[in-house]
Amino acid sequence: MFLKTQVRFLCTAFCLLVVCAANFRAQEKPLLAKNEFTRETVKNNEPKPIVDSVLPKYYDRQDGRSINELIELALSANQELTAARLEIDKARARLNQARLRPNPTLEFEQQSGRAVGNSGDWQFSVGASLPIEIYGRRDARINAANIAIEASLADVRNRERLLASSILINYAEALAVLRELEATEQLLELDLRTTVFVQIRVNEGDTAPLELNLLRAEVERLRARRQLAEGKLQAAFTQLKFLTGIPFDEPLRLREQISTALLPSLPQNSQIAVDLALRSRPDVLLVQIEEQIATAGLRLVRASSKPDLTAYTRYSQGRSVINTTTGNFPQNDRSLSLGVAVGIPVFNKNQGAKAEAEISIRQAQARREFTERMVRSEILSAYQRYEAASRTVATLQNAAIPRATENVETFRRVYEIGEIRITDLIAEQRRFLDTTRDLTEALTEKYRAQADLNIALGASALLPQQK
Repeated sequence: MFLKTQVRFLCTAFCLLVVCAANFRAQEKPLLAKNEFTRETVKNNEPKPIVDSVLPKYYDRQDGRSINELIELALSANQELTAARLEIDKARARLNQARLRPNPTLEFEQQSGRAVGNSGDWQFSVGASLPIEIYGRRDARINAANIAIEASLADVRNRERLLASSILINYAEALAVLRELEATEQLLELDLRTTVFVQIRVNEGDTAPLELNLLRAEVERLRARRQLAEGKLQAAFTQLKFLTGIPFDEPLRLREQISTALLPSLPQNSQIAVDLALRSRPDVLLVQIEEQIATAGLRLVRASSKPDLTAYTRYSQGRSVINTTTGNFPQNDRSLSLGVAVGIPVFNKNQGAKAEAEISIRQAQARREFTERMVRSEILSAYQRYEAASRTVATLQNAAIPRATENVETFRRVYEIGEIRITDLIAEQRRFLDTTRDLTEALTEKYRAQADLNIALGASALLPQQK
């Protein structure tokens, strides 16, 4: 009896030394290092896994799709974006219309005195008139149409940016759930192996059946958690298929992991990012162009309020009969007249249109100032989130996760020699699961903050270059 107590004491002391040594380790052990979501699960003499992993249905490092491929696919297949691009063609058609000059007017007139008893009197005339555009009306109209084309281009570019933003949000959600699903499967695998060990101990009478029931309950809890995570992953994939135009019944696999997913590099500091966004972001360009459109509209209204000028000419030919006491004398008449008609803006000077155009300018200026302020806010907040998430990820990866991993392994070994209860092991596993969940949230927040920064900068590195 004394010898057995000594053996247990030495084993416990050895396990405590393992825990202490693990706490001084600073090297990172990524959670995903043990399982790369591939079918290569039996390596280095490792036992065959008990859990039938569902991860290969959603992840493939070689043949999966990257974020750039998904965005490119969405830009070519999204029907709403296709409809928005037609606005560019409509704007160009309006430019062609704006370049056209006014049509001339051709008039014919026939007069006859037969109906009133003067059968010998008749007159025929033909005339033409042409409005003359002065005061720069045509140039103002063409300038407004050109600016409208630039606005349509900027609007399409901004829609592409928003579409990329939606894809990035759902892509980050899918990566986060994918990591949570992988962590849950790892713990489930460990618990199933422990269940086999505990079953043997129960059969030999060394462990109470209650501990086996507690462990089985934990296994079922992890299975339920895996089912919930897979449902979230399927929902994220469905949204990605909708945005990219992939058929819903077609399989989709991702190529990246949340811990290694890469996005375009960011500017050195927030001030450089703000300056870059104000110069190149599509929605900023759009509100600036809207201000130009309002100004061009005011110029066009002012030009339209000037007097209208119409040049005209008329040729007349007729015959009249002069009745005298001595007889009727026919007379042939011919005439050519030239003239200019000037519209005098006495009552209607486009007063209402001018006031509306001036209000539109102030409205566009207010929108531009608000948009520029919003851009600064988005970039500054995204930088703050990114820096905070980066510090959190470093702390968890370098300190918390390695220690939590070693703690679970140590608790498992100590339980195998009978020094702790199964509830202690389950509690430690749940603490480990909470730690991995914290790391997943931190990695997701870091990726989302970096994605938001790229979107706030205009997503120029994610979108194809304009031709």
